Amino acid sequence: MVSAINANGPAWTSEIDTGDRVLAVNSQSTTGQSAATVTEWLRGPEDSALMLRLLSPGQRRAHTVTLRRAKVPPETVFAFVSGPIVVLRVTAFSSDTAEEMSQYLDQATQDKNLRGLIIDLRGNRGGVLQQAVTAAALLLDHGVAAVTSGRDPQSNHIWAVQGGDMTNGLPIAVLVDGRTASAAEILAAALADHRRAVVIGSATLGKGLVQTVAQLPDEGELFVTWSRVIAPLHWPLQGLGVMPQVCTSLGEADTNRALHTLASGRLANQAAITASRAARYPLTVPNILAIRKACPAALGNDRDISVARDLINHPAWYKTAIAAIPDDAAPAAQLSAAP
Repeated sequence: MVSAINANGPAWTSEIDTGDRVLAVNSQSTTGQSAATVTEWLRGPEDSALMLRLLSPGQRRAHTVTLRRAKVPPETVFAFVSGPIVVLRVTAFSSDTAEEMSQYLDQATQDKNLRGLIIDLRGNRGGVLQQAVTAAALLLDHGVAAVTSGRDPQSNHIWAVQGGDMTNGLPIAVLVDGRTASAAEILAAALADHRRAVVIGSATLGKGLVQTVAQLPDEGELFVTWSRVIAPLHWPLQGLGVMPQVCTSLGEADTNRALHTLASGRLANQAAITASRAARYPLTVPNILAIRKACPAALGNDRDISVARDLINHPAWYKTAIAAIPDDAAPAAQLSAAP
């Protein structure tokens, strides 16, 4: 039985759906065969033909699908449906992550009953910076997703996006935790700073440095820190991390109080949000710790998803959390390279 379809693979655009029963592979019946045997039949040389005989649920007549085998990179985006809400679990940012997100978003927005989107970045250690920027472009109409700043003029770059929000302004909640790092933090910061999403969870890791790899003559590698990442509202990701609008790392009782405060039109974590957005490089360690202690880094838990659903299902709560992000009042000089 087909349990899932890789968004990067040739089956994604074919007439294969999850739940289909595989009756035959290249005319070989699967009856009585083990899953390992059928899986081995599915493998083969790149670009070779693969013919599948399938039976879809509720259908009495089987159909045949012919594919061309291809090398498929591991998936990094996984989609789940929770009533009128779609959850996208992003495990890393590889060379195909933004394309995977685009395909799932395109599919999800076909549902006219869709009420919101949850992007789960918990445990995501990052990856390709450009993929985080491209992912942000899928959900922002325009604006700066991030700025990289360093000593070498070539390291200075303003990562601006102008794509078009695929969800047409649908409410978005982003889940983060203490393991969320690097490119994942860039996406969370971009969506939060543009008031496009509510970030829920704990303070993130705070890995806001861009590194380049130089190959050495002895086949070794030298990692060189090239630049630092500055969020759209001009605060540094390095050390500070992303401060969520709704903190869930202080325990269930504190989370419940935060939701009750939201219901009254205020944000419990407002002081930390304001302080984090006002922070500017260079930051001292005591300053970083003073801001982060409002929502200590922690592992994500099941409560995060529940809180995200609550915000999407209560538009007034969502608007209060979105409005907690301050306006961009920083001078243009903040975008210049650091000394």
